[in-house]
Amino acid sequence: MADDEIKATTDAAGLAALISRAATQTGGGARGLPPVDRWNPPFCGDIDMEIKADGTWFYMGTPIGREPLVRLFSTVMRKDEDGKTYLVTPVEKVGIRIADAPFLAVEMSATERDDEQILTFRTNVGDVVEAGADHPLRFVMHGENSELKPYLLVRGRLEALVSRAVMYDLVEHGEVIVFDGVEMFSLRSGGEVFPVMPAKELDRLSR
Repeated sequence: MADDEIKATTDAAGLAALISRAATQTGGGARGLPPVDRWNPPFCGDIDMEIKADGTWFYMGTPIGREPLVRLFSTVMRKDEDGKTYLVTPVEKVGIRIADAPFLAVEMSATERDDEQILTFRTNVGDVVEAGADHPLRFVMHGENSELKPYLLVRGRLEALVSRAVMYDLVEHGEVIVFDGVEMFSLRSGGEVFPVMPAKELDRLSR
């Protein structure tokens, strides 16, 4: 098992070095994201990499424990129109697996700006995103128990699942707003309103 872990770590580090060189050569330094949306390399197949529902990254069945490595991979991730997620460099595109969402929102703050509420989220890979027109929130009722799962658009088509702890903090900032004659429990951020669920179903959140 130790040999497998060493091999996975070595292979992942080698792939990260390739990505790092590509990003540096194309202007994606530490202060900015590589322009993955402008790259159109050939598809080179899938690799054995998966992001679990809790945000943990696995490579060849082994967790990637190095945060800088995970953050590096996250900067060259792209979800295409086919619904699949890839790691993209100027010279290659490889497919990876996503169990739920590629990112996890692990922290939130609520502030006021120009008399408007601003909900700001931090992801597990260091993105800081203000919910609003460019970064909408959406809400899904999932499973037999109708579990509320909020998602935040981070960039491109990539979303962050709002963690359960943050979700409970998030709903504390909600209010009831009438849409087309229906009272909807909703959230405001950046001048936008994001309906969550009919107000009459709000008791689900306390279960």
